[in-house]
Amino acid sequence: MSKPHTTPVKSLLVNGYEVVIGFETHAQLSTQSKIFSRAPTAFGAEPNTQACAVDLALPGTLPVMNKGAVERAIEFGLAVGSHIAPHSVFARKNYFYPDLPKGYQISQFEIPVVQGGTVEFFLGDEKKSVRLVRAHLEEDAGKSLHEDFIGQSGIDLNRAGTPLLEIVTEPDMRSSAEAVAYAKELHKIVTWIGICDGNMQEGSFRCDANVSVRKPGDPLGTRREIKNLNSFKFMQQAMDYEIRWQIEQIEDGVAIQQATVLFDPDTGETRAMRTKEDAADYRYFPDPDLPPLVIAPEWVERVRSEMAELPRVMAQRFVAVYGLPEYDATTLTQSKAMAAFFEATAKACGQPKLASNWIMGEVSRRLNAGELEIEQSAVNAGQLASLIARIADGTISNNAARQVFEAAWNREGDDIDALIEAKGLKQMNDSGALEKIIDDIIAANADNVAQVRAGKDKAFNALVGQIMKASKGKANPQQVNDFLRKKLG
Repeated sequence: MSKPHTTPVKSLLVNGYEVVIGFETHAQLSTQSKIFSRAPTAFGAEPNTQACAVDLALPGTLPVMNKGAVERAIEFGLAVGSHIAPHSVFARKNYFYPDLPKGYQISQFEIPVVQGGTVEFFLGDEKKSVRLVRAHLEEDAGKSLHEDFIGQSGIDLNRAGTPLLEIVTEPDMRSSAEAVAYAKELHKIVTWIGICDGNMQEGSFRCDANVSVRKPGDPLGTRREIKNLNSFKFMQQAMDYEIRWQIEQIEDGVAIQQATVLFDPDTGETRAMRTKEDAADYRYFPDPDLPPLVIAPEWVERVRSEMAELPRVMAQRFVAVYGLPEYDATTLTQSKAMAAFFEATAKACGQPKLASNWIMGEVSRRLNAGELEIEQSAVNAGQLASLIARIADGTISNNAARQVFEAAWNREGDDIDALIEAKGLKQMNDSGALEKIIDDIIAANADNVAQVRAGKDKAFNALVGQIMKASKGKANPQQVNDFLRKKLG
């Protein structure tokens, strides 16, 4: 096997093979107690201090449904345009593992609470859509702790019974880049509506990628499931490696075996963990301890009425109200904080497209360089609005604005107008003084003037450059262009 590749797989065909990817994502719901008990769900507690008799599966205990978990599932379904099942059923998923005290996991199988729906997002400037099969409620298992230094393993059941919403897609994605873009959009949705904190390091948002390859037009290939991808970076690396590994195996005449695999970030490789089970292996059957979950239309409508404005709805409003392109509107609604920053800036300066350009450009560049969130921006919405207003009214040029932004970001001052004055960056508004500079440049550059009149644009640009230099960059470029064209006839 060749050493790991690091170049992302973006094309629809890789060495003549089509990539097919589907996702299963476990989003830990933001309830304070577990899905079938009153035990707390806080992260980081001492092992086995947040597991009650129900979580431990002690004889005689019965599960009781957490209403808050159901409401969060309803919220997600509404956010992605799903059908909310008025009647859904819980099942027992049977398998043996030390961190599963009951010997089965309570989940949903035949009739999930959330059915269908779509997640839309941009990959570059191309709009994509991934269909959802379902999103079902289930309980999490515990955690095995392997203490290598003493040669023993322990079981922590704090996580047992934590409420999860498992979100399953159709195999609609055709590249690792598209799959990561989907995962980021899904992460945005669940954190935006507040049903999950999205903390991937703590396991609150865990993604499993089902990857297969095939020749175009062939039936779907055999899939391998990459489990528990807990960062977008590792997610892309894992899928890229798996795609190329499967192609190399097929090209070498080796059949792909369905399996569950893990990604090792140290080696950049995936490795098989176990043969992949099918649904029949889990012997699903309805859980006799839980009655069917009934969701009345009135309950759905109450949840809908209490939900905040969804990102896709807000993006549509930004297009309609502020005249933004759809790409800008979608980018600016990546988080509530980013959307609020834009809206505050746009309302204060009255220049929504300029506000969008600056936030998506200079502000985002600075944030990315410093690995900062928009809430940590050194230039606030009010300062940015003042800066944009000074560009719009001709006080400063775009180049000068970047210098002022730099100074404001470095906290050289809070007042934008004071920074403009202190740095002497005001554009020249004295038309008489500007005309004199233009006349002097024309008189001193007879050859360029002749070339301009002969239709040569480079000569015109050369004259503009000299005028800007003579004005020490303070001339208004648009005025320079207008006056110069007028004088050269």
